[in-house]
Parts: sequence; structure tokens; C-alpha cells
Amino acid sequence: MNLLRPERLQALAREYALGSMQGGARRRFERLLHENASARREVVAWQERFATLAEAVPPMTPRERVWQGLEQRLGLQRAETRPTPWWQRWLAPRALGGLLVGALMATVVGTLVLQANPGWIGHETLRERLPPSYVGLLSNAAGEPAVLLSSRRQARVLTAKLLLPLAPPAGSEAVLWAYPKGGGQPFRVGTIAASTGSTRLPLADTSEKLFSSVDRLSISLEATGSTPAAPSAEPVLAGPCVKLW
Repeated sequence: MNLLRPERLQALAREYALGSMQGGARRRFERLLHENASARREVVAWQERFATLAEAVPPMTPRERVWQGLEQRLGLQRAETRPTPWWQRWLAPRALGGLLVGALMATVVGTLVLQANPGWIGHETLRERLPPSYVGLLSNAAGEPAVLLSSRRQARVLTAKLLLPLAPPAGSEAVLWAYPKGGGQPFRVGTIAASTGSTRLPLADTSEKLFSSVDRLSISLEATGSTPAAPSAEPVLAGPCVKLW
């Protein structure tokens, strides 16, 4: 399999940036990242896209069992479950603090170095790859990213990239809705026709005019051929709509 085919490379970079690539596939792709500048550029582009989307997602407090799982993986069991000598209790916070400070400094220095030397990872072409656009990332009820939407600011077409299969039941279709800020009445954008891959959705006007006041998008299942003024059922997918400029 040729991993450097553009469509294949984009899919792999997207999975890597999302964190859904695991095991041997992740190790093989990381080896490719060391060897190939195009792969590194794709990953950086997807990371910037998802970072922008993440800013529009409200923070969530992890459940207690998530913290417990992290503690077990890192060997940081709580004091009440595993007594530790006094010298370890005294030393551990200082050692951990030093590691955290070192990691933070490395991140800051690395960011500054890449900004000063963008050519090291092919970052000089990144802004050309990210023109002013409106972007939405819709997730399912389990919180899994399912559809990535994008449209250039002055374009009259929207591209929908399906990250998970979208298969409406017989007699229904997947309708995309936009929600203006402040709780305004949602309006129908169009129908997402494809069940997998990518699809292009014609827009009634430019993205700037349609989405400039929109902060949320959703997809609901509507009867085929119907034209309701608002979603007739709970959305099956929903997520933020943000500006990339």
C-alpha cells in the first residue's frame, strides 16, 4: 500500500492528529513522519484544524475512574492505597515538579524554534493550505468525531468529509442545520448525500453570508423529500462551527 498517495496520507494524518491511530499502525506512521516532510506537513495542518475546533468546545471534567486509570498507568497510586517511605513522599513532588517544568519548557522552546525556523517541517506552506474558511466538526452521542465540514469564506459549496459512516435508514436523509448565535431559529443548509468518503454540498449563498453568525451545526434524520423549517427530531450529530482566520 502506497502511504504517500495524497488521499491516503490525508486520512492517516487525520487519524494520527485525532489520536485514534493505535498500535503498529501508529508506530509505522511515526517512522514515516521521521522520513517524509509531506507527512509532517499533513499532520501539522490537521493538528491546527483540530486545535482551532477544540477552542470552541467547552471544557469537561474527567470522571474519577479516568484519573484512577491514569494513576495506575503512571504508577502514581494514591497514598491511602500504598504507603510510601517519608523520603519518597518528600522527593516525589519535587521530582515530578521538575519533570513538569522541564516538559513545559521543552514545549515552549520547541514552539519558538519552529516559529523561527518553519522550513524545518515544511511549515512555510501551511498558511497557503489553510485559507480563510468556516469549519465544523460534528460528533455522535458517544463523542466520536463523525463529520468534518469546511467551506472557504467566499465559496458557495461546502465539503463534508465523513470520518465515520453515515447511513440514514430507508426513507430518510441526513439534513445539515445551522444555528445562529444567541439561540436564533436554525436554518436548513442542505442534505449530506454520501454514506462514506467526501461529498460536496451546494450552498444557497456564500459561506460568509450563511455562517458568519452561526456557532453550531447539527445533522438530523428527516423524511426523504420533506422540507421542515426546523429539525423534526433530536440531532444524531452536532458540533461547533468556527472561523479559520
